[in-house]
Amino acid sequence: MFRQRLRARSSPLAYLGRALLVLACLALVWYGLMLLLLALKFSPETVNTLSGYRDAYDYLAALDEEDATGQVRLIAGLAGLASFFLFAFLAWKEVPRPYLARSELVLADEPRGVVTVEPRAIERVAESAALEQQGVSSATARFGSDDVAIDVEVRRAREVAGALRAVQARVREALRRHGLPAVPVNVTLTGFDRKQRRELA
Repeated sequence: MFRQRLRARSSPLAYLGRALLVLACLALVWYGLMLLLLALKFSPETVNTLSGYRDAYDYLAALDEEDATGQVRLIAGLAGLASFFLFAFLAWKEVPRPYLARSELVLADEPRGVVTVEPRAIERVAESAALEQQGVSSATARFGSDDVAIDVEVRRAREVAGALRAVQARVREALRRHGLPAVPVNVTLTGFDRKQRRELA
């Protein structure tokens, strides 16, 4: 049986982050090329015309303490803070968010056709079987091609052990009865009914 494939969701803002990254890379390549031209003894005036590196250096070198007024510092600080949050947000959007790619389960592949079952149909069979067990208030199933995982909530704490074992047995029987593959069934307790939580004290 094939394992489920992983897919990744991508935010539209991730393309903005990639565009900024491409611009930064192009700037590094461009000024690296300017350094190479200077190292090869090209005319500094020509290189400055192409890149403006000397004009930028002269401007920054001419700055002194009087130019750093309170207003300039405030604007520079706010701009730096905004840039930090912007780039951090874009970097966060670049983080991949994988999820399981759901696909149909092939039950039979014959010359005249293929018999398939949707994952949600298998999950509904498991959930219905789990809810038939007395003491189970809710059930949510997830079919992962290799197993069926069921999250259940029970009404009373004293029913936990027996309810979980019974749910597992009922789901296995339901899968067999419907002609579905006998995959492992994993049952997880996710909570108790709020009205019955006083029994845990």
